Amino acid sequence: MNKLIRFALCLFLLAGLSAAAQAAATLKPYVLASRGSGDMAATVAAVKGKLTAAGFQVVGEVEPYPTAHIIVVTNDSLKNTAAQTPFGGFGATQRVTITKADGEIQVAYTNPLYTANVYRLKGDLADVRKALAAALGDQGEYGPDEGLTAEDLRDYHYKWLMPYFDDRLELAEYPGFEAAVRAVEANLAKGAGGVRKVYRVDIPGKQQAVIGVSMAGPDSDTECSGDAYIMERIDFKKVKSTGHLPYEMLIDKGKVYALPAEFRIAISFPDLSMMGSNSFASIMCAPSAIEAALTAAAGGSGEDD
Repeated sequence: MNKLIRFALCLFLLAGLSAAAQAAATLKPYVLASRGSGDMAATVAAVKGKLTAAGFQVVGEVEPYPTAHIIVVTNDSLKNTAAQTPFGGFGATQRVTITKADGEIQVAYTNPLYTANVYRLKGDLADVRKALAAALGDQGEYGPDEGLTAEDLRDYHYKWLMPYFDDRLELAEYPGFEAAVRAVEANLAKGAGGVRKVYRVDIPGKQQAVIGVSMAGPDSDTECSGDAYIMERIDFKKVKSTGHLPYEMLIDKGKVYALPAEFRIAISFPDLSMMGSNSFASIMCAPSAIEAALTAAAGGSGEDD
C-alpha cells in the first residue's frame, strides 16, 4: 500500500472516529429504564423500593393525570453539586416516571448528565446517572430526535430572542429566606393560583430551597398553566416525556424565582416545532398563564417595579 493510499485511509478513519465521538457527546433529556406489561400500582411500589435501596431519598410524588406517576428523588451528590453554583438548586433533584401508554408501562427518569449542563452545574452528575441505571435499568436516552452537546445545553435557548437559563422570572421578594419560605409554603397549602407543593429540598450551606409544584389551571388567568392541559398537547410521542413535570420554584435568600416557560418547556422538548399540531403554538397561552400561576403561589404582585 503506497503512502498516498495509507494517508487517505487514515483520514477516512479519523473522520469516522470524529463523527462517532461527536454523536456520543450529545445528550437527551430522558432515559428509558424499562417498558412492558404490568400493573401501575405494583410498578410504582417496586420502583420506589429500588430507589430507596440505591440510596435515593424520595422527596415527593405526584400523579398529574391518571396515566402518570412521578417520583422525585435526591441524594447527597445532587444536593452538594447544586450547592456549588448560584442557582444550582434547580438541579438538586431527578424525576422518575411511571407512565401507562398504549397498554404498556414505561419507567423512565430524567438524565442527570443533561440536567447538569442545563443548570450549569460544576459537576456532571455521572455518579447519579450510574446509580439510577443500576437501580432501574438503562435502555438508552430519548426525547428529541437528535441530542444536544454539553456546550449547547449550557447556553441553551429555543430560538432567537427566547430566554436563556439566566433569564429567570422574579416572582416575589421578602425580607429574608425564612420569610419567603413561610409565605410560599402558606400559599401552596391553600392552592393559590391552582399551584400545590409536590416537594421541597433545601440546598446545604445556602439560604436556598427548590420547591416542585403541580399546576391545575383553575381559572381564566391560569387555565393554560395546567399540567394535564400542556402535556396532552405536546407529549405526543410513543415514549412519553412525563419527566418534564413537576415545575420548580426556587427561593434564594429573600427572592422567589422560576424559569420562564419558553425555556423550561423547551429544554424538556427541544425538538418541538413552533407551529402546527402538537407544537408550541398549541400551548401559546401557557407562558403567561404559568407565570401568573407561579406569581400567585409566590405571593407576588405580578406587576413590574
